[in-house]
Amino acid sequence: MPDHEHVYNRQAHLYDRMISCQPSLLPALLAVRPLEGLDMVDTGAGTGRLAAVLAPFARILSVFDRSEAMLHLTREKVAPLLPADRFRWGVADHRSLPVADSSADLVTAGWCVCYLASSNRADWQVSLEETMAEFRRILRPGGTIVIFETMGTGTDGPQPPDFLTGYYRQLEERYGFTFSLLPLDYTFSSVEEAAELTGFFFGEELARQVLAKGVPVVPEWAGMWTLTV
Repeated sequence: MPDHEHVYNRQAHLYDRMISCQPSLLPALLAVRPLEGLDMVDTGAGTGRLAAVLAPFARILSVFDRSEAMLHLTREKVAPLLPADRFRWGVADHRSLPVADSSADLVTAGWCVCYLASSNRADWQVSLEETMAEFRRILRPGGTIVIFETMGTGTDGPQPPDFLTGYYRQLEERYGFTFSLLPLDYTFSSVEEAAELTGFFFGEELARQVLAKGVPVVPEWAGMWTLTV
């Protein structure tokens, strides 16, 4: 499996090119709650997949990520969409966000909490508890948390990684989140592009499968977990 830390710090543009081949997440977000005029925090913002969708609706949008390279791309996308005094950003960890108590109406985290909550980490349950406490700290009463994570790539149906199933179970059973399944298939311009981009991020085995199938569409399943506090 490729080193995702290296990808996020050294290959942000290639990562952004890959995820741009997925459908917009706006319909899923609008199904959760109206977005107009909310104070929003997008943590683990990456290259702005969620931030760019949220920005046109936000009163104030704050974005955070651990990778400055990823944040640079997010700023490029979002800065034209919001006045400077309504757009904030910074390098930060989910467990320690530079945001005031009870100041956000919406917290989003896309494909990022998993890096703290993977069972490959001995401290994953503590890290998840700290993350959930931080999200609750910054939310106003009635605020909403929306978390997106993978449920499988290149598979005919949902097949979440074994090292994330404990995390997913705790979101629902311990923290009270509601789960929805989203198909977010990648649609590339060619089979060659599909193999190149999936191989760089998911590994050469998937790239070989893509070439063998000979189609530029790669199945992707996502979970969306939502909680209003």
